[in-house]
Amino acid sequence: MKIYRTPRFDRAYKKLPCEVQEQFRGKIRLLTSSDLKHPSLRVKKIRGTPGFFEASINMSYRFTFEIKEDGILLRVIGKHDVLGNP
Repeated sequence: MKIYRTPRFDRAYKKLPCEVQEQFRGKIRLLTSSDLKHPSLRVKKIRGTPGFFEASINMSYRFTFEIKEDGILLRVIGKHDVLGNP
């Protein structure tokens, strides 16, 4: 499965603490190697945005993504309030 990133995602990812970046890399491995139902991902559809999902990195950080035909588009990453604008 291919992973794509938006420029906004890349900018936000670079600003994350190193430990959160490392946790995220583990979550992406789960997301691409298993299905969306892995309990530690806590994947949910984002209301009002068809095809957009959110997943947890830890209790404070989240990321949003969109499922494409050939992979996953990572849209934004950050603290929980980042979900106000997926």
